Amino acid sequence: MKITIDIDDSLLSDAMKLTGERKKGPAVVKAASEFVKREMAKKFGHMLREGEFGDYPLTNDEIEALDR
Repeated sequence: MKITIDIDDSLLSDAMKLTGERKKGPAVVKAASEFVKREMAKKFGHMLREGEFGDYPLTNDEIEALDR
C-alpha cells in the first residue's frame, strides 16, 4: 500500500542508518516492521507471564525456531 507521510528529516536519516537501508521507503518499512515485532513480543511475554495460555505446549527451542 502506498501512503504519504511527513517524517522529520533527522528521524528518517537515523532510521536509514540504523536499518542499513539506502532508500527511504525500505527504511520506513523495516523500522515499522521491527517496531511491530517488538511490541507483539512484549504482548506475548506479558500473556505468558499472566498465565493466559495454561500449559504452553512448545519448548523454548521450538518457539525460537518459529521466530527464524
